[in-house]
Amino acid sequence: MKKKLDRLLNQAYLVLSEQQKNQLVDFVNLLDKWNKAYNLTSVRNPDEMLVKHIMDSLVVSPYLVGEKFIDVGTGPGLPGIPLAIANPDKQFVLLDSLGKRIRFIQQVLLQLGIKNVEPIQSRVEEYTESQFDGILSRAFASLNDMVEWCYHLPNKTGCFYALKGIYSPDEIEHIQQPISLCNVISLDVPELIGERHLVILRKNNEEIH
Repeated sequence: MKKKLDRLLNQAYLVLSEQQKNQLVDFVNLLDKWNKAYNLTSVRNPDEMLVKHIMDSLVVSPYLVGEKFIDVGTGPGLPGIPLAIANPDKQFVLLDSLGKRIRFIQQVLLQLGIKNVEPIQSRVEEYTESQFDGILSRAFASLNDMVEWCYHLPNKTGCFYALKGIYSPDEIEHIQQPISLCNVISLDVPELIGERHLVILRKNNEEIH
């Protein structure tokens, strides 16, 4: 699996240390092990997890601006854990409403020695902390839902980072809150079939000129 990860990282032009690569492989092994009992992901094959979960998360890394991020609806820690491993200088809150997912993440942090992640069990609308540089999610069905439920989370210059499959410009028009579209990036995930996009949005703040 390590050889496959090396190949995928090279294809994506991502450079990680041996320790980071080992942590990613160990994360996949833990996800595979726990998945049998807790049904954390529909992806059953560890090699597929490398592509559909690890690389699908890591390709976002070069676009993250800031130090404090929250991964909303993180599930088993995606994209939060791979991004935290790749960015030890940044802090990540991983938010999910299901206890079994948070327990899994706690076990991952313990076993892999990850220090820059705080897992929290909560519904996003009940989580009142704010002032994040970035709000990450690949769980929301629509951009409007993501913005609506997470509008209280970013700081004045913070951004929403929505990991999407197919991107439709119509989605932007349906967002109810005052928002600016910063960028839509077409992501190239090695060996993944299908489109992937990163949609970056920002709240409309009068302070920004």
